[in-house]
Amino acid sequence: MKVLKFGAVWCSGCLVMKPRWAEIEKELPWLETVMYDHDKDKEMVGKYKIDEGVLPAFVFLDKEGKEILRLNGEPSKEELLKVIKENKEK
Repeated sequence: MKVLKFGAVWCSGCLVMKPRWAEIEKELPWLETVMYDHDKDKEMVGKYKIDEGVLPAFVFLDKEGKEILRLNGEPSKEELLKVIKENKEK
């Protein structure tokens, strides 16, 4: 599983999520995550159709790189862990 994280320096929700993801990444070292800046990484933002109104956005990919689901806003650490564990083997 891989998680694409989309955010921006001007996004207050992104600042909330940064330490939350840091905790999860520390607890789950096998989890691959990649951060994309909405203003700088236009190719990926366009590919995944990430509108600035939905930031922060998190796109969960399976082992083949296909999108499983996406979350927007500020999901709790518990909610994120639940989604990750439910989809870990995909």
